[in-house]
Amino acid sequence: MNALRREIERIIASEGPIGIDRYMALALGHPVHGYYVTRDPLGAAGDFTTAPEISQMFGELLGLWAATVWDMMGRPFPFVLAELGPGRGTLMADALRAAGRVPGFLEAADINLVEISPALRQSQQAKLAGHEVSWRGRFEELPPGPLLLLANEFLDALPIRQFVRGGGGWHERVVGLSPEGGLAFGLAPHAAPDLAAVPGRDGDLLETSPASLALADIMARRLAAMGGAALLVDYGAAGSDLGDTFQALRRHGFADPLAEPGEADLTAHVRFGALARAASRAGAAVHGPMTQGAFLLALGIRERAAVLSRGRDEATRAAVASALARLTAPEAMGDLFKAMALADPRLGPLPGLPPP
Repeated sequence: MNALRREIERIIASEGPIGIDRYMALALGHPVHGYYVTRDPLGAAGDFTTAPEISQMFGELLGLWAATVWDMMGRPFPFVLAELGPGRGTLMADALRAAGRVPGFLEAADINLVEISPALRQSQQAKLAGHEVSWRGRFEELPPGPLLLLANEFLDALPIRQFVRGGGGWHERVVGLSPEGGLAFGLAPHAAPDLAAVPGRDGDLLETSPASLALADIMARRLAAMGGAALLVDYGAAGSDLGDTFQALRRHGFADPLAEPGEADLTAHVRFGALARAASRAGAAVHGPMTQGAFLLALGIRERAAVLSRGRDEATRAAVASALARLTAPEAMGDLFKAMALADPRLGPLPGLPPP
């Protein structure tokens, strides 16, 4: 048994069962034992691989997207260029290389990375050597001003809550202690009063992410007041909030989310419909969501792949083709992942995305 599991079991023994949101916050962000605090989880030696690590094309296209939107904004100088959960810094490095071809963009950009992991901050610093970068712990710590924000596979790691329908109400799914020892799922005895009006059938499971909705709200209010846009790319559904998507990933495979907290990545599918509604209520224009495959194709990834393949050896051409398929094919990342932007309503249509 690891140290974090012992600590969580002590909390439950003292206070009673805890919500999945608190469990996720402890497992991922505990200041000493949290998953994101103690390691670099990316790549073949880690637990998962993200789109920027698959191909430079992903970050390059997002960088050109940001440069185009900056031009639509009237080329503000300075402006805040930020990324949430920037991994090893690969996406931002590729984005800056591509966007740097637009005169004035790099000079105007105040680059900020929102990252809690000391290990990943070191990787980002090395990857972005030559650029002046500031690190922040939370979105709310970003400096004021016009904002262009990128977030790839950030929202899926924000804490969620789950509720199961039964007995005429929604009962929260909680983490408690098993009679046999260890952690186990259970249900709160009393129905959640704030969900009394939510329809459902017995046995339905409802997933919510108050943390994601709060972020969408504060992000939307800032964009409406100060200008700019935020591009969110993640996996999840655009429709219903029903269904259990809580999962653990370890060594590129699924794992028991309660077995060894702090040793596996915990995620849940992003509920883009709920995010869109929260952002719209807060005053932002919502563009999308649309599938990642369609978005990248609209931005020109097929043409970029052709340029990277031209005149290269067979192995390089095969690698580029494989990356293109992995990022855009419906059976790979193309359909499961979605792209959605929140923006200042005065901006109008954004590159590659459907209008609000």
